[in-house]
Amino acid sequence: MTQIAFILLCHKDPEGVIAQTLRLTAAGDCVAIHFDARSKPADFSRIQAALAGNPQVTFARRRVKCGWGEWSLVAATLEALRAAVVAFPGATHFYMLSGDCMPIKTAEYVHAALEREEMDHIESFDFYGSGWIKTGIQEERLTYRHFFNERQRKWLFYKSLELQKKLGLSRKVPEDLKIRIGSQWWCLRRRTVEAVLEFVDRRPDVRRFFSTTWIPDETFFQTLVAHLVPEREIRTRPLTFLMFTDYGMPVTFYEDHFDMLLAQDFLFARKISPDARQLKDRLGALYAETGRSFAIADDGRRQFAYLTGRGREGRRFAQRFWEAEGSLGRSRTLLLVACKKWHVAKRLVERVRGVAGLTAVDYLFNEEATPLPDLGGIQSSIEKRMRHRRALVRMLFEHWKTDRLILCLDPGSVELIQDFSHDRSHLRLLEIECDFSDDYLLGHARRVGLAGPNTPGTAMDLLLPTIRHDVKFESDRLRDLDLSGHYRMRQGASLEENTQALAAFLDVPADMARDIAATAHLFVD
Repeated sequence: MTQIAFILLCHKDPEGVIAQTLRLTAAGDCVAIHFDARSKPADFSRIQAALAGNPQVTFARRRVKCGWGEWSLVAATLEALRAAVVAFPGATHFYMLSGDCMPIKTAEYVHAALEREEMDHIESFDFYGSGWIKTGIQEERLTYRHFFNERQRKWLFYKSLELQKKLGLSRKVPEDLKIRIGSQWWCLRRRTVEAVLEFVDRRPDVRRFFSTTWIPDETFFQTLVAHLVPEREIRTRPLTFLMFTDYGMPVTFYEDHFDMLLAQDFLFARKISPDARQLKDRLGALYAETGRSFAIADDGRRQFAYLTGRGREGRRFAQRFWEAEGSLGRSRTLLLVACKKWHVAKRLVERVRGVAGLTAVDYLFNEEATPLPDLGGIQSSIEKRMRHRRALVRMLFEHWKTDRLILCLDPGSVELIQDFSHDRSHLRLLEIECDFSDDYLLGHARRVGLAGPNTPGTAMDLLLPTIRHDVKFESDRLRDLDLSGHYRMRQGASLEENTQALAAFLDVPADMARDIAATAHLFVD
């Protein structure tokens, strides 16, 4: 039978720590608490008094003064682990939590998930090749000794690092270890924890090494577990749901995130706002429920990335300057068709191919599977197409021996259109404006990964206005480009209005343009 010993590292909010501990132990599990030695003695005394006599609660025998990025966080974890191993001989799993963590599934669900497979759950990726570190120093975390906290004594931190580099004081990683990196929010089996503690006692050289690395809580357990446990028994996907902003800061969850959190394929979440009292109460009550099932959508990260990415340069989209790859050619004309409903643009250009005989390519910068000729590999992925966009389009002109080429693009590809507008070739843009029902926008959200079949209705209610506004905003951005050859077809316009726009865009006679504009079921979903 599964019993979890939660390793709770905390430094504030004694009432919250007490409530969290009582919730977890009420479900039959145990808690080992390390309360930061820097915190107020009165707060720690309050926690001890409230939990005294509870056999499912223990405290680290030695409290450590903790600092972010320091060995002290690992030392505190080891103290709590040692206390838990002794106090809870029946514990089968040891789960790291902070005071900002809350369950997003029932205790019944959590236990069943851990019983389903005999695994350790810990992010553990190659330190050097995984790209896990997004900002700050990387290899220097290991190869030099860090005696000062970068956040508290920044000048001394970097001066010490600079001096060590100047004097050639780099060091080697212990030879038998392959350094791994990942989140510190893990869940380990009892035998793994016991093996780690025994290894630490047996290898003081390893402890000394990690004690002067920078941010060792992201490397210490991750490295030792991978060293001691067969790879087949490790799941590198953590069980705690957490996200980070572009600036490397953890995302905080608030009252209106309840449904979204429950739909994620994780057991706990961090970090919950200390002010989200209603959310904490609801999640606390949830943990005690029985017989509850969960519809897993698991789209929280995509929704967060989408919603927070709506505002660079007013909506957070900074202007980009793409690398120049030569001109497409002064005598050539690039005809861009921008439409949010991709099937509408595809119907239109298929008709253009048949009636006007022009060469057209569907959404080559948006769809990986777009049929393209073999151009030596430059066409093999969207990433390569984007990186070498001008070279690719120039090669398409040459491959088909044409001076006029139609490309379909998503209206969100504004920077791409702007880049082509700076070329010496001639550019024309046809924007196709469609009507959008709520059902269509829901389908669009699912197609692009913002939602899944089980996404809660409340989450979709929040998404729909943003997506609808986003479509309008993309059209406004296209108009802001102020292109001289910008033409528009509209779903609600008359056949004659759309004929005029097509004739000017394609530079074809009106009768031919009318034949194309009258394409049957052009705007039908």
